[in-house]
Amino acid sequence: MSSEARTERRKNKLRELFTRVVDPLGYKFSPDEELVDFLLEQEVMTEREKGAPYCPCQALPGNREEDMKLVCPCIPFNRKHFDIMKRCWCGLFVHKDVTNPDELEQISPKELEKMEKETSE
Repeated sequence: MSSEARTERRKNKLRELFTRVVDPLGYKFSPDEELVDFLLEQEVMTEREKGAPYCPCQALPGNREEDMKLVCPCIPFNRKHFDIMKRCWCGLFVHKDVTNPDELEQISPKELEKMEKETSE
């Protein structure tokens, strides 16, 4: 089997696995199929290199406990933040009610902290 065929097969397996994880959390794959395909391919490459399908847009801290929080889908570890943004960091997953992910704003952890402080005052 060619490397391309193995990559496609693994992307399909990740898609199946991730769907079972994110669906009960109220998320789905982004409707942007080109983005989804690209990100899944990045995760397959990362998995081959690092042993797990880490989020392709986050730098690994280098501490196994913290690194494991970035294994895709990382929604459970970042749920509060992602629920506010209605998407995950890289945009692979969006809330089920999202039809146009391009309209979603990405909010940094610092901005989220500031928002939380303002609403609690």
